[in-house]
Order: sequence, then C-alpha cells, then structure tokens
Amino acid sequence: MKRSEEIMSMADLRSEIDALDRKLVALLARRARLIDRAAELKLGEGMEARIDARIAEVLANVRREAGRNGLEPALAEGIWRELIEWSIAREERALAAAGAGNLDLKE
Repeated sequence: MKRSEEIMSMADLRSEIDALDRKLVALLARRARLIDRAAELKLGEGMEARIDARIAEVLANVRREAGRNGLEPALAEGIWRELIEWSIAREERALAAAGAGNLDLKE
C-alpha cells in the first residue's frame, strides 16, 4: 500500500481504497468465523450470547485503538456497536438452533 501523500491521481486513490476494502472484508469474514466458534464454545460452557462486561471491554479497546490511529473514537465505536449487535444476533440464532438440535450458524 502506498502512503497517502504518494498517491497522485484519483484513479490511484480509488485503487488503494478498493484494495483496502478487500482486506477489510476479509478481516470481517475472519471475525465472523470467530463469532461462530464463540457460539460453539458458549454453548459448551452454558454462556449467553450477550455479555455486557465483554461488550464494554471491546468498545473501550476500539475507542483506544481508534484514538491511537487518528480515527475518531466515536465513529469507531458506532461501527463496532453495529458489528457487536450483528455478532450477538448470530450467536443467539446458533444457540437457539443448538437447543433445537441443529447448530447452523449461517443466515
């Protein structure tokens, strides 16, 4: 990846953004697979999908990392809140399905 000041045209800028978006999607897909595993482990340990203390911890970590990296912490928190709620809903579906004898994590 080029440093932003090395990009000299909109075409190059768009290419860099597109490459970054592909990486972000791959990372989000990896995170989703980890959420699937979390649901399996929570089932085995008798845990609920929503754990408020963990949510607070994740959000604090995200705000801190955003600040360190020059991203507005409130923006990062908003994005992660959406991601967290999606993840919890995914885990809840998996836990409910497992209770019915069908552990299917896909939407």
